[in-house]
Amino acid sequence: MIGRPGIAAQMFQTLADAGVNLEMISTSEVKVSCVIAAADGDRAIRALCDGFDLNASRLPPKQAVNAPPVRGVALDRSQAELAIRHIPDRPGMAAHIFSLLAQAKVSVDMIIQSQRCRILKGEPTRDLACTIAQADITAAENVLAPVVQGWPSGELVLNPQIAKVSVVGAGMINQPGIAAQMFQALADAQINIQMITTSEIKISCVVAEADGEAALKAVHQAFGLAG
Repeated sequence: MIGRPGIAAQMFQTLADAGVNLEMISTSEVKVSCVIAAADGDRAIRALCDGFDLNASRLPPKQAVNAPPVRGVALDRSQAELAIRHIPDRPGMAAHIFSLLAQAKVSVDMIIQSQRCRILKGEPTRDLACTIAQADITAAENVLAPVVQGWPSGELVLNPQIAKVSVVGAGMINQPGIAAQMFQALADAQINIQMITTSEIKISCVVAEADGEAALKAVHQAFGLAG
């Protein structure tokens, strides 16, 4: 999936075509996850297998890895946060948003959709945020602003002053507490977390750009990687 715009959009559109509403979204470089109603599970799997031309949906079971939980920490200051607030909560909205970004050749890294549903002006809405390259801010704004302005309470916010700090390690699998250790290290350094996303082997946090270096040092120290 890395560096290939449109994978998330294709997934969201496939689920929308099947009438499946998305309650939460989370991503990593190699995985896109959506929370949906339990009753829609089988229908969603069938639709996605057809949409991505797969014969089966089984994944190998998670295996414990005999390796240190965290092997490295990375800091990325080249991204920007894109937040869309008060999106109408109905099937097809995420698909529409990310299809427009894909058509504009805008690659998306982190994607987070809130679980909380709010009623505004009589319509259920949700918030969604993602990160994109700073160089793609103008392209993203050009394609999304006209759409968001058409919603009763829609709001588009772009913030280039962020940094993403990540811990990576195959040994995280089936080892509880790694995320808590990272979050505590940032809290002890008085660094506020703006976004969080995880996979089996990676945890990423978006912080203020000014806190990037301090976040990197704090997490390095917390996992004994300062040397």
